[in-house]
Amino acid sequence: MIIKGKSRSGAAALAAHLGNAEKNERVTLLETRGTAASDLRGALVEMDAIAVGTKCQKPLYHAAISPGPPHRLSPEQREEAINALEERLGLTGHARVVVMHEKLGREHIHVVWLRIDLDHMRAVPDSHNYRKHEEVARDLERRFGHERVQGAHHERDGVERPARTPSRAELRQEERTGIKGKDVREQVTQLFRASDGALSFRAALADKGYILAKGDRRDFVIFDRAGGVHSLGRRIEGLSAVDLRAFMSSLNPDDVPTFKETKQIVEDRQRKEGEARSQKKYSKGADYVSQTSEASKEHKRRQRALDSKQERHIADRISRLLGEPGSSPKSKDDPEPDRPGRAPGRGRPRSR
Repeated sequence: MIIKGKSRSGAAALAAHLGNAEKNERVTLLETRGTAASDLRGALVEMDAIAVGTKCQKPLYHAAISPGPPHRLSPEQREEAINALEERLGLTGHARVVVMHEKLGREHIHVVWLRIDLDHMRAVPDSHNYRKHEEVARDLERRFGHERVQGAHHERDGVERPARTPSRAELRQEERTGIKGKDVREQVTQLFRASDGALSFRAALADKGYILAKGDRRDFVIFDRAGGVHSLGRRIEGLSAVDLRAFMSSLNPDDVPTFKETKQIVEDRQRKEGEARSQKKYSKGADYVSQTSEASKEHKRRQRALDSKQERHIADRISRLLGEPGSSPKSKDDPEPDRPGRAPGRGRPRSR
């Protein structure tokens, strides 16, 4: 069994994610507790509103309980698992919402608690939550007779730390950019091992389309070509944060752009690449319309001229109809629009 979770904000966005029936074959709201609203979005927004009177920036705790296949939890086991995790996190009795997702024949449960202690109007601490998840998961595995899953924080017993699994944010980034984190890790690790210093490493990253930047919460991050952001330390296998910091110490911090600056660089690069792809779709030969910016400007100029000519033409016709002096005589090619048309043949109107 795998249990993941963290504190977060954004009740409306979380409700949209939990209620997404496109990515899940079945979405079931199992429970709302401690809220006046009984629907998913209303309950989460209500929970979030309670925290307005506090200084808590992340008033919700979102956890997912995923039993390993082929196991499925009975309603009684679901309740037992949720209550066990709730107690270990110190959220007993707090308002909560429970949603079950089913995808590809596999069920997992999402639970969202309000972190605010209503008696004292302060948030329950969320420290050491990863260890607490694993402690509850190992205990539930023994209770339910499920196979044991090796964790990274609890009951290691000398077992090598398992590889880190992607977070939900990383999985959503992979869906958005089409670039897998494991592919980035393999490539960046190769570049690191082939480099003799920080400068050559940064140059090698640039050759492959990555941009090295200062992180907001980490020392260094890298941006891929699609705008995805990766922690540099997590994209190099077998390297600790201390060793990475020592390796990159020869790099002048002033020569590394900030996260905000790099984000702007990536956006500008993507815009230029998009314009280049758009122009490449069309040939500059005589049989095709050039879609360059100059051609677009010329099209706009012609359109304005046509609009002006049409406006003058309409104004002139109105003047003739009103019999204003100075209007030009009627032309054979410009019949009055209100005069009934002549029938073909003998020139008499067709009987109706």
